[in-house]
Amino acid sequence: MASKDSKPNLSHAHVSELVRRLYGLSDSEIRPLPSYDDQNFYVSVKEGGEYVLKVMNTGDSQNPTLLELQTHAMNFLHSRGLPAQTAIPTKTGLLMSLEEIDCGFGPQKYLVRLLTYLPGTTVAKIPNSPTILYEVGKMAATMDRVFQEMEHPNLSVLQRKNFIWSLSSITLLEKYLPVMDGDPMQQVVSKVIEQYKAQVLPKMSAFRKCINHGDFNDHNILAMLDGPSQYKISGILDFGDMSSGYYIFELAIAIMYMMIENPSPVDVGGHVLAGYESVFPLNEAERDCLFLLVLCRFSQSLVLARYSVLQQPENEEYLMITSRTGIKHLSRMWELGKREVDKIWFECAKKYKDLV
Repeated sequence: MASKDSKPNLSHAHVSELVRRLYGLSDSEIRPLPSYDDQNFYVSVKEGGEYVLKVMNTGDSQNPTLLELQTHAMNFLHSRGLPAQTAIPTKTGLLMSLEEIDCGFGPQKYLVRLLTYLPGTTVAKIPNSPTILYEVGKMAATMDRVFQEMEHPNLSVLQRKNFIWSLSSITLLEKYLPVMDGDPMQQVVSKVIEQYKAQVLPKMSAFRKCINHGDFNDHNILAMLDGPSQYKISGILDFGDMSSGYYIFELAIAIMYMMIENPSPVDVGGHVLAGYESVFPLNEAERDCLFLLVLCRFSQSLVLARYSVLQQPENEEYLMITSRTGIKHLSRMWELGKREVDKIWFECAKKYKDLV
């Protein structure tokens, strides 16, 4: 998570200069795009073409090996027919460039990439039909399957020990819990962490391993109309949270985020689960831990958003997008309990199988 002085704060003039100097392109339009820790700009150019200039925070810019691997992963998915962005080479053939820029905090070094711009609307802004939820689950599983075929000499950098956004790192939330002081949800989050230790950790040896996108959320998935009212997925964005993990982690993360904007949030899980299992059926241990892992992701989002707001108060509106609604959903899920939610999810998923 970026501190205030590590998140870039480039002006339009900075962006225009970078695009011209590094890529030989003349901008015709520049506009900012939302971002959590980094800075993103939509750029259209006079030569024809639309791009996203992605400027990494100073912390992540110090880990070029990981960023190079993330860029490779995007290109790999694209080569296998999945709708991921690809990086545009600089005039000297580099897929990313370390640039020293003064954004008002003194000269700092930021890694810069120019990515293809993908058409579509974020899933957060389209009607959350069972069809698109199923497609999100199916795409999440397909992506993880394709990642299994990816080769790279530096794959080991994805073993991101103590990476705070990994579902393997839930116990690390305990040190951040004081940011919840005075909030009644603090007790729920503490109980979720305790249940994770007691119920998930002993079963993790039975989870199937894979590489996770790690942030397959409703703002990182684009969709386009495919027919009069149906949508298809047209883009997968933001590979910054990639890590070595488990298939079940990707599913739990996708379910949690698809619940955020849905008017019937608890019902969401069954449709996403059905899509996921159409590609990768879960085993008994994975099925048993799904409910709790979704609660764990809600807990991460809630606690870490509160912490980030303390670091970046000027970015509170964006940082709290998921968290504000997530509090209600976490509370509701906790009240219903595992048995009731499992029944809703797995019975819904079974109906899809019965139709095949």
